[in-house]
Amino acid sequence: MYVLVIFDLRSINIVRDIRDPEHPYSLEQLSVLSEESITVDEKLDRILITFTPTIQHCSMATVIGLCLRIKLKDCFPPHFKVDIKVAPGSHADEEAVNKQLNDKERIVAAMENPNLRQLVDECLYSSEL
Repeated sequence: MYVLVIFDLRSINIVRDIRDPEHPYSLEQLSVLSEESITVDEKLDRILITFTPTIQHCSMATVIGLCLRIKLKDCFPPHFKVDIKVAPGSHADEEAVNKQLNDKERIVAAMENPNLRQLVDECLYSSEL
């Protein structure tokens, strides 16, 4: 059983400790994420995260998005629709990154790659912050 009432109040708590793939800091510490960048709509069973990569040509934007998706998948009921996007104007390849972040087949393929899976796990479960 899921207790949904607390999620919108603590949604940043779910993802705040995800470590950046390139830096020894959390996404929150690097201002990649903030409480305002996360929207949980319990009536529509929808989660929207808009994050801001540290630089416009961030090569790890898709990895960050994948980390967010996997973490949310583990914390929310499966019927929730999750949309993850880079903030408008925050990435040079915004459209391509957004498309990749929300393509189910690409997500599944990415998680089948052992090296990428290891990187995601390190970002999600590392206690080195």
